[in-house]
Amino acid sequence: MKTNIEQLEDKYLIILEGELDTAAAADVEKTLQPLYTTNGKDVIIDCEGLEYIASSGLRILISILKGAKAGGSKVILRNMNEDIKSVFKLTGFINIFEIE
Repeated sequence: MKTNIEQLEDKYLIILEGELDTAAAADVEKTLQPLYTTNGKDVIIDCEGLEYIASSGLRILISILKGAKAGGSKVILRNMNEDIKSVFKLTGFINIFEIE
């Protein structure tokens, strides 16, 4: 699993590539934990290279969303493939995240 964070002027861009499974979740969470408080910056998560997401990965994204909302920011998920979108639909997360 490859995770990249870019801090832009008014937002963060996260690029996820690979499989966000239980084995990768601990490392991904450690990398993304600073984004649990976004300091008013929006977070864009690019999922184009994301091939799989487990419940532990969903938990990480929810933690980012909670922190962003608490700081008045939003989280936008973009470029999800149909398999990832299906997971979000099944869990109801499709209704709580902004998806492009």
